[in-house]
Amino acid sequence: MARISKEERKNSIISASLQLFSERGFYITTIPDIASKVGMSVGNFYNYFTSKDILAKELLLYIADYLGQEIKKINESNLTTEEKIYEIVSMYFNLAQKKPEMIEYFLRVYLSNREVFKDGCEGMVCVSSFVTEMMIFFDDGVSNGDLHSQDFFSAFGLFMGYLGGMVFLFGEKILPEPLENYKSSISLNIYNALKTR
Repeated sequence: MARISKEERKNSIISASLQLFSERGFYITTIPDIASKVGMSVGNFYNYFTSKDILAKELLLYIADYLGQEIKKINESNLTTEEKIYEIVSMYFNLAQKKPEMIEYFLRVYLSNREVFKDGCEGMVCVSSFVTEMMIFFDDGVSNGDLHSQDFFSAFGLFMGYLGGMVFLFGEKILPEPLENYKSSISLNIYNALKTR
């Protein structure tokens, strides 16, 4: 039987934690719950993460890095600004369908339990890899003359508000059609709201 590497074990903890925190919430989920789901002792768990708060921050960094890397690929492509918006929307919606625990964690744990992230994750520190790529996207769009220049947080809030709202409705099973069917209309709405007049 193949031996599981420390990195593989750490990734299994991250995956199980995301799922449990998303389903049950941060405070209800215990370290013994996570250890049990992964099939390890609580003592062994502490070899990977010394506290639940440290694990929570690591999960946030993991999600932000994942999103940052995906948007970086889009930023480095030869697509138009409008096409990049569509690709970002598609990536986010696909993530919500294939790995909903990642989006759920961000919406239900990070945004709802900010006190957990107050030490070391102030402001945008723990999501900087994602935010940086979004800044690059907006800067490129303004430089190309496709997007009008505005405060970053206004543009970012508009963009993420559309995505977060749709994913929330999807998660609550309120949307009358599959999430996939909204990619084009949401992308167009975002582009129309941000483009130069």
